Amino acid sequence: MSALLEVLDLHVHFPVTGGVFRRPVGALKAVNGVTFSVERGETLGVVGESGCGKTTLGRAIVRLLRPTAGSIRFNGVAIEGLGRAQLKPIRRDLQMIFQDPFSSLNPRLSIGSALIEPLQIHGMRGAGSERGRIEEVLALVGLQPDDLRKFPHEFSGGQRQRIGIARALVLEPSLVIADEPVSALDVSIQSQVLNLLVELQRRLGLTYVFISHDLTVVRYIADRIAVMYLGRVVELARASDTYMRPRHPYTRALLGAVPSLRSKRRRDHHAAVAGDVPSPHRPPPGCAFHTRCRHAVDRCRVEVPQLRPFDGDPAHQVACHLAEEI
Repeated sequence: MSALLEVLDLHVHFPVTGGVFRRPVGALKAVNGVTFSVERGETLGVVGESGCGKTTLGRAIVRLLRPTAGSIRFNGVAIEGLGRAQLKPIRRDLQMIFQDPFSSLNPRLSIGSALIEPLQIHGMRGAGSERGRIEEVLALVGLQPDDLRKFPHEFSGGQRQRIGIARALVLEPSLVIADEPVSALDVSIQSQVLNLLVELQRRLGLTYVFISHDLTVVRYIADRIAVMYLGRVVELARASDTYMRPRHPYTRALLGAVPSLRSKRRRDHHAAVAGDVPSPHRPPPGCAFHTRCRHAVDRCRVEVPQLRPFDGDPAHQVACHLAEEI
């Protein structure tokens, strides 16, 4: 396999203003030096607490946000500095499923119009081809041709998310960024949508970056998992290694927070994290997690740990000074 997506030292900062004249007084570092790659046909899960930069990372990859620094290479092309006209042909191959299936759909457009619009924008027209294509995509996500005449408010949450998936797939992309696509759904509907995403990947050869705060959901769908904390990736490993032998204290704490019938055993091995996430406007010096880490030493408070292979395994990377000792 070859890398379809490469993210190299990506930064996304937002200016913070203050005073009467709203002058810049600092920057909120939502994404602060993230590096990873995604192979064709795989699913990379991105997990972390709210405010860690997951959604900002996904929006930067599809260029809904312009990166402050770093590089995003999609299919070998650096897209971080491209203008709107240069991005247009690339956007056909790079789509996003949004978290809220209702707010991501225009309430004034019927489902048919919402699905035809991307085809028209990208010039994919032809006699009868638009109607045929959207009916084909609707069938893929389990909806009927009669649904094309309906409006978003006439569907349930699960059906609206299926429509959001159909809109992402109508242009036949190769990479889909799924930003918490099941977090707003009932548990029973979550499993249906997850199974749908897995089946679509198998049938269409899709590549996913799957963003979620739910480790149980990510475990089901992901091949590899990137754990983010305060704008940085602190552990990147195969899904099995993330769950069976986590090396970063934050990863272990996230696993400790997952409800389990074997709660005593889980508490013994993965103590849940305490306290709140520090402000990305004023992150702690050194390792950003040291303010909540029970293993922190003086080195952690002054030196930022870099993502590095653990125990000589390039497929398992961890950003912790004490990974071998914990």
